[in-house]
Amino acid sequence: MKLAFFKLLAKINKALLPSYSKKQLDLSKASKLQIVIIGWRYWITTNALG
Repeated sequence: MKLAFFKLLAKINKALLPSYSKKQLDLSKASKLQIVIIGWRYWITTNALG
């Protein structure tokens, strides 16, 4: 149940949130909001994988 929930969230994230790796964002120049989005996507992805 938990894994299915995180997989659904991962699909929603992929559709709605921007991908900063494709834009080659420099993390030292990222705003606080961009850092939060990166952290959120990382947390969801790690939980969806395992």
